[in-house]
Amino acid sequence: MATGFGGTVATYYARHRRGYPPEVLDALAAAFQLDADDTVVDLGCGTGQLSIPLADRVSTVVGIDPEPDMLAIARRTALDRGTANATWVLGSDSDVPALSRLLGGRTVGVLTVAVAIHFMDRDTLFEAARPLLRPGGGIAVVTNGEPLWTQDTEWSLALRGCLERMLGHPVTARCQTDEEGRRRNREAIVRAGYRYEETSVRYDAPLTVDDMVGGVFSAMSAERLPSSRQRAAFAADVRDALGGVDVVTEPVVVRLQYGIAGPGMGSG
Repeated sequence: MATGFGGTVATYYARHRRGYPPEVLDALAAAFQLDADDTVVDLGCGTGQLSIPLADRVSTVVGIDPEPDMLAIARRTALDRGTANATWVLGSDSDVPALSRLLGGRTVGVLTVAVAIHFMDRDTLFEAARPLLRPGGGIAVVTNGEPLWTQDTEWSLALRGCLERMLGHPVTARCQTDEEGRRRNREAIVRAGYRYEETSVRYDAPLTVDDMVGGVFSAMSAERLPSSRQRAAFAADVRDALGGVDVVTEPVVVRLQYGIAGPGMGSG
């Protein structure tokens, strides 16, 4: 799992990445029958957008990320919100086999991977998670909408044009949020022996230009982040391209792909 999303990038991530509506948490809880006795592992937790609200529904959440700055923000945010049952661990998907010792024999209701699966080795991860899971638990791969610059809207097209002018090359990265990425998730889940299910949550939400611009910078590694002057020029270019509009509507589709563990699966 790659690092490089520290410093200013982590701050952009915390301030401008969209969180999850209650319907997404409801869907996760229903799929894995989560209750107040469960432990959840959120792998690639970032600044806690999913980990922290999940903590309200279970006994313990373990947020794991390879970037210390992301974890530091997640920890501060949890404390500010009074979330006392979340713990934060520096690590990556390669550390999942060691989790059983950390958990002291407790099983996991669900291991979530939200907006981070494209950094991971799916086959190895899904296999390594199996011994941790209780029957009926499993893994959940969550895609929180599409990248802001790839959507089928006028504002997204304008944003992409501004981004390509700033970077000097075409921008096509979809972070495996497309059907091809979902196919890879689905096939790896099935190969690892899980029962596959999927669902989605759709809603429209306001998106400010500040969040649009900050969302772009949150997707760049620290070494590729433009200078502060370039970032200011980009923000001005976006505002100009949108004709002074400060808020647009983003159609958000949160896609959830589940791998559900069967009886005896946790024994490996």
